[in-house]
Amino acid sequence: MNPTLRQMRAFVALAKTGNFTLAAQYMHVTQSALSGLIKELEQTLNARVVDRSTRKITLTDIGRELYPLFSQMIDDLDGALANVADHTQLRKGIVRITAPQLMCCTLLPEAIAVYRTKQPDIEVRLADSEVDSVIARVLSGESDIGIGPEREPLPQLETRELFEMPFALVFPQGHPLDSAERVTWQDVTRYPFIALQGQFTERLLADMHAVLREVPLKPANEVTFMTTALAMVSAGLGITVCLPYAEPLARLYQLRMRPLEEPVLTRRFYVYTRAGRSLSPAAESFIDFLFPYVASKRRQAGSN
Repeated sequence: MNPTLRQMRAFVALAKTGNFTLAAQYMHVTQSALSGLIKELEQTLNARVVDRSTRKITLTDIGRELYPLFSQMIDDLDGALANVADHTQLRKGIVRITAPQLMCCTLLPEAIAVYRTKQPDIEVRLADSEVDSVIARVLSGESDIGIGPEREPLPQLETRELFEMPFALVFPQGHPLDSAERVTWQDVTRYPFIALQGQFTERLLADMHAVLREVPLKPANEVTFMTTALAMVSAGLGITVCLPYAEPLARLYQLRMRPLEEPVLTRRFYVYTRAGRSLSPAAESFIDFLFPYVASKRRQAGSN
């Protein structure tokens, strides 16, 4: 005894209108087709659901019992399908993103603002985080998308390279390095170096020693966030290195940023998602937007 959805819809339409002609119009079928669906339903249930007369129909006791049940089931199903359609057609949805604090106050706010002009019904929630917490928030399910530097591969993670950028040196205006034709990693060792705690500095020093073993790069101070390092540089307490996407913040602190040479060291940043788990249409939409957006920003920066 398994009534079909079409049979239930036909019965509910007939119960609401009380008339085969009106119910058929509501269902966008012929009157004979509607009558056939009601007969099929009664055969499936082995019970009459309506009493027919020449002018009107009357629900039987079983029909009166089934009507609110079928009506609620159809309303719930239609509501769920409408909700799915809203998500797939990007009329609603939430995207949860985690990224390092520096990226959250430079690259991503503008990217999100541009995305919202294209998809105003999608809510984008941005969480700033320590670099080494980005992946953990993705794996825990707190965030749909993580954006951060390259880390050891994990089978639970899906990674897509977003960009690769060279390190740049950051120092105050009027600093002795401001007049140099170019700046090298050897220059970094001549001034107090403000670095970030954790894997940022560990990987940087490892890269340095792999290429220039004789360069004694030792941080004079290690802080948690790059914004703190930039503020310390602005106060004249040293110099630091970061990636060019932070240039708007360096300008805000009235700092100079110049490419570092000998050697040119780069960092890759990735979009991290959980492997084996489908993203929501909203999250997929944001990722599809982010890659060309970042590429266009880099082309603009290269042409300036």
